[in-house]
Amino acid sequence: MERRGSAVEPQSGLPSPGPRDALLVPDSHMDVQGYKWVRWRVWLCRVCAALSLGLLLIVFHWRPRFAVLARCCSCPLALADILLIRDSFGKQHVVDVLTEEMEEGSLEQFGALEDNEWRDTVQLYKQEKTLLRYYLFEGLRYVWLDRKGAFCRVSVLNEDWTCMELYNFQNGLSHLEQSLRRRVYGPNLIDVPVKSYTKLLFEEVLNPFYVFQVVSVILWMIDLYYYYATCILIISFLSIGISLYKIRKQSITLRNMARLVTNVTVRRNSGEEERVSSVELVPGDCIIIPQEGMLLPCDAAVLAGECLVNESMLTGESVPVLKTPLPAGDGRYSSESERRHTLFCGTQLIQAKGGRPGDGGAVAVVTSTGFFTAKGNLVSSILYPQPTNFRFYQDSVKFLLILSVVALIGTIYSFVVLFQTDVTWMVLVLRSLDIVTIVVPPALPAAMTAGIIYAQGRLKKQGVFCVSPLRINICGKVSLFCFDKTGTLTEEGLDVWGVMEAGHAGFSQLVSDPRLLPPGPMLSGLACCHTVTLLRGQPLGDPLELKMFESTGWTLWEPEGDKTVLDAEFGGHRVLAVMRPPTDEGTSSSETVAIVQRFPFSSALQRMSVVTVGRGGRSALAFIKGSPEMVASLCREDTVPAQFSSKLRSFSSEGLRVLALGYKPLDENTDLKTIEREAVEKDMQFLGFLVMKNLVKPESAKVISILRRAELRTIMVTGDNILTAVSVAKTCGMVGTDEKVIFVNATPHTAQSMPTLRFNLGDEGAPQSSIEVITQILYQGSFGYHLAINGKSFAALCDHFPEYLPKVLMRTTVFARMAPDQKTQLVKELQKLNYRVGMCGDGANDCGALRAADVGVSLSEAEASVASPFTSKVGNITCVPLLIREGRCALITSFSLFRYMALYSLIQFCSVLILYTVRSQMADLQFLFCDLGLVTLLAVVMGTGGPSKELHRRRPPASLLALPVLGSLFIHTCTVILGQVSALLITTSQDWYVPVNSTRSTTSNLPNMEDTSVFALSGFQYIIMAVVLTKGYPHKKPLYHNVPFLCLLLVLFAVMTWLVLNPGPFMRKYLELYNITDMNYKLLLVALAALNFLICFIVEVLIDLGILNCFRLLRQNRSSKKRYKRLNVILSDTLTWPPLNQTLSPAEHTIISLS
Repeated sequence: MERRGSAVEPQSGLPSPGPRDALLVPDSHMDVQGYKWVRWRVWLCRVCAALSLGLLLIVFHWRPRFAVLARCCSCPLALADILLIRDSFGKQHVVDVLTEEMEEGSLEQFGALEDNEWRDTVQLYKQEKTLLRYYLFEGLRYVWLDRKGAFCRVSVLNEDWTCMELYNFQNGLSHLEQSLRRRVYGPNLIDVPVKSYTKLLFEEVLNPFYVFQVVSVILWMIDLYYYYATCILIISFLSIGISLYKIRKQSITLRNMARLVTNVTVRRNSGEEERVSSVELVPGDCIIIPQEGMLLPCDAAVLAGECLVNESMLTGESVPVLKTPLPAGDGRYSSESERRHTLFCGTQLIQAKGGRPGDGGAVAVVTSTGFFTAKGNLVSSILYPQPTNFRFYQDSVKFLLILSVVALIGTIYSFVVLFQTDVTWMVLVLRSLDIVTIVVPPALPAAMTAGIIYAQGRLKKQGVFCVSPLRINICGKVSLFCFDKTGTLTEEGLDVWGVMEAGHAGFSQLVSDPRLLPPGPMLSGLACCHTVTLLRGQPLGDPLELKMFESTGWTLWEPEGDKTVLDAEFGGHRVLAVMRPPTDEGTSSSETVAIVQRFPFSSALQRMSVVTVGRGGRSALAFIKGSPEMVASLCREDTVPAQFSSKLRSFSSEGLRVLALGYKPLDENTDLKTIEREAVEKDMQFLGFLVMKNLVKPESAKVISILRRAELRTIMVTGDNILTAVSVAKTCGMVGTDEKVIFVNATPHTAQSMPTLRFNLGDEGAPQSSIEVITQILYQGSFGYHLAINGKSFAALCDHFPEYLPKVLMRTTVFARMAPDQKTQLVKELQKLNYRVGMCGDGANDCGALRAADVGVSLSEAEASVASPFTSKVGNITCVPLLIREGRCALITSFSLFRYMALYSLIQFCSVLILYTVRSQMADLQFLFCDLGLVTLLAVVMGTGGPSKELHRRRPPASLLALPVLGSLFIHTCTVILGQVSALLITTSQDWYVPVNSTRSTTSNLPNMEDTSVFALSGFQYIIMAVVLTKGYPHKKPLYHNVPFLCLLLVLFAVMTWLVLNPGPFMRKYLELYNITDMNYKLLLVALAALNFLICFIVEVLIDLGILNCFRLLRQNRSSKKRYKRLNVILSDTLTWPPLNQTLSPAEHTIISLS
């Protein structure tokens, strides 16, 4: 029998809020292996653990896979007690298989209540008792499916529900059904584990670095370094305590944000309603939403009534959204495609209405619970983030391995040197192992995060909040930033510019004030085609719709309480809202109408529609509003004026936001309650354009200019018209005044035509000769150009012209009419070109792209939003250069601290080996003074310097193994050795020099002249390296701006000078320094330290200027490892790119190789 299996995973990427779809895609499977306990192996491991004094258990803790292999034997998944899971990132996890005892006959009941697929899906593993086998992984429940021979997410039980099937749950579940589902699905909780201090302490102490530190302390204690070992032990305990407090505090904060337990009214199949805990909710439960709203504890589809929802917690979008009933149909339900009809967990329902006769509120059916909800998905992405593929973190591990090799060499050297001195074997082993504790500093990982901590604090003060601190360093390497348009680059609100009606003779004149329109369908459409609602008497809704509605002067009234009389007044139709024309002038002949059906706006559909009736149910009309291209495609061709394209182009090229409206009368026999969207939105009559002005935010052009000067590529990704987007791109500076825009038009494969691809200049109407001249100038490189593409062409390009996709992405600045999933796809395609991609949006339709980007910034007033790693309370894009500057500053700080801690180890390493060679060593308190009094203080304060005010075009390096870094460390180490050896030689050359007693041990030789001279110079070297490695220009403020660090340097330099020149008897006694009275010699040591500083400073400056690059000339020129840089070189050398005014087909292409 097969011993391997799979656990079904969703497709990669984080979509906008919605439950994780359990798609049966082979590429998305986790590898799962089953194991069964073997009793004799378990007992053998226990004996070995006892004999090894627990060392075996520590190894098992670090490598759980070894524990499984040692204690268990492989077996079929159906019989497994333990599972070994390898996720899509190659990381291995060990989980226990759990069982839930089911009541006798419950399986049959379960099968009777659902279709046959349920019986297949919940095939229970049968022994003597009926058991449900499952396991929990990252909060999600996986159940054993015997038919599939695998563990699958429990969400597969309801993933194929259709909209009509959801309506079948409207009568509610029985108690037996609910109880059975609860056992299968588990509790409805997003439970963030908060570990006890004991468990946290256990895990922290067993961290490899702390284990290394414990071993080091034991070695020091045995070697009589009591003071030093005690201080390190105390500091370690304090460090662990602070770390545990922060970890637990963060866990509690996240749990409080994620955990939601409340009481919910549930409808049972008996017709009764009862209050139950939200923990007991299961998919299929019918819940009653109270009129005053509630905080929703699950994902649910609205079946009756309307709900006004604040989704800022999930999306960062502060504007409330109106949710309407789910259309009944045979299509498969998806929370993403039906998001306008779906209530998401964690969102605040402000009010509900129209769902129950004689009472307020709404009715919904639960679709997802726990970690399968939208909120659960986002919380899971915080709890279990994807591994950060950042070179700095990868190189840090490799660098530690290099230090370990150096430690091994030092250990061998010290062993050989000490062996010749006739020391005891105990001392020989202790001294040799002591070298390892010196070369590999346990505090190195903590020092690396100091820059991030300081940057996070500075960002928080400026209104930028971060839920993923490790991404701050990644901000420093961003090479491309995508921006949403509306609400990000432009103002959130729009002003009505005018209305242009369509007629048989074409378009009428632009009417600047909609109130001046004659009564008719256009005015009624503007007044009714929206989802504006009332909250405590105040209109609330999308800013665009609010402006449109208010411009008509009509008033909105919503029914309250018993609506029977009102419904009867409008022909017995269920009235959602009543729209009344203005009556103050007494000249309006428009009549009051009622909105009886709404189909909300969808980014994917690019439209919305409503159905209205007059009094008595007369004059049933359907209105549609949306993007001009979409609305025109749904209208009869004879009603769309011939000037449609030219007028749209004219308005859009001026940067105006254009919407189109259409309408049609409905047959009086039509059932308006059950009419479907597809029946409403077809064969419409085109009404005209609503033109709105969307001003660019004053900060946008400044920020784009800063980014372009820093050679950071900027891209606009919007759902708006392509010409409007191009106009905004020119206004904010993404496209220069002297640069051309080339439109990319790709068409998909149809029954009548093959796919095509064309590149057209934006200057339509220009004579052919002019276009040919511009084409020649373009190919000669005389002016720059940008590509612009819309969503339809982008989809066709991805599907039919994948060989052109990288080239188009390299030159495209404007992506228009992009659906939310296309924005996410774009980010991922750019990442495939090795760009570090940033994304800035308002959080609503950009949520998927914000999560997929390396750096996602949501402009939102919600501090606790989990829509993206970064949230800015500042409502413009000024946070973007701030974030990049802080990221660069943090990365440079991390580099400096890493190199400083490495050099600190190497300085001490050299000192110890030199002293071992002359049969001496450093004193206990000398180690303590250097480690705590000098290095620790300097390392803590070194990272407090803030970022530079300017954004430089050169990005900081990310590799620790680059030639400048390794070359710098090598040269500085050589200088350190040279300095310490020089100090020793100067000492031994003095007339008063007295050598150490070679017959005594290294410890008993203290104090001596050799140790005193080496200690003096090494103390200066710790300070020197702190100055040399603290980089300022161009990413950090100069050193003199970091006042605490500068003051500490001066103090420590004064202290070291005092210890060298005249330490006094007290300090000489405790630091075990030799009393040297020759002041000229002491001054010579200080001068030697100054010379050491001068050499190191000049070396570092020369390395920064690129002196080591000459070594690269010895090897052949290598192309960049980044695909976009290689592709940029190729495109620059291709004189015929882009192929203007040529129709390309998939068969006619030249593939550009990037290998």
